[in-house]
Amino acid sequence: MYEFARGPLVWIAFLFFFIGSFYRIIWIILSSKKDKVVHPYMSWKFGLRSLIHWIIPFGSRNMRMKPLFTLISFLFHFCLLVSPIFVLSHIILWNESWSISWWSLPESLSNIMAIIVVISIVLFALRRVAQPTVRYVTSFSDYLLLLIVGAPFITGILAYYQVFDYNTIITIHIISGAAWLMAIPFTRIVHMLFFPFTRSYMGGESGYVRNSKDW
Repeated sequence: MYEFARGPLVWIAFLFFFIGSFYRIIWIILSSKKDKVVHPYMSWKFGLRSLIHWIIPFGSRNMRMKPLFTLISFLFHFCLLVSPIFVLSHIILWNESWSISWWSLPESLSNIMAIIVVISIVLFALRRVAQPTVRYVTSFSDYLLLLIVGAPFITGILAYYQVFDYNTIITIHIISGAAWLMAIPFTRIVHMLFFPFTRSYMGGESGYVRNSKDW
C-alpha cells in the first residue's frame, strides 16, 4: 500500500489538482467574459490595491475588529501553505524521485507550524459550534473539509514523533495529503485559486465604480 501511495497515487493527485485547477480557472475567466458587469468594473489599480490590503494582517477594518480570529487565520494559512513545501522529508522525496531539491525549514520549526495548523482547525471547528451566526450557515461538509485539510498535518505530526506503527501512519499521511490535493479544485478550498479574482473584482467595483474602499 505504501508503494502505491507514494507512486501512482501521488501522480493521480497531481493530475487531479492541475487539471481541475486549470479547468476551474478557465471556467471563471470565460464566465466573467459572458457577464456584462464584471469586465467594465475590473480595474488593475483598484484591484491590486484591494489585494494588497487584504493580504496584509490587520489591513482591513473587519480584521481589526476581530484581532484574535485574524491572527489565527493568518497563522493558519501561512503555515498551511509554507510547511508542506519546505519540510525536509518532502524535499528528500522530491530529490529521490526527480532529483529536485531546495532549502528546507528546520525540522523543529516545521513541526511547530504543523501543530499550529491542527490547533487552528480545532479552533475553527469550535467556532462553528459556539457562534450562532456561524453555526447557522455550517453544514456537515464544512467539518469534513476541516478534516480533509487537517488529516495530513495530524498524521505528519504522528509520524514525526513515531506514534503508532510508522509505516501505517506514513501511508495514511500520503493518502490524506493526496486527498487534500485532489479536493482543492472541487470544493470550497478552491478559494485559494479564486481569491485574486474575487478580491480584484470587489476592489475594482468599490474603487472604480463607487469611489470607496472595500476594507
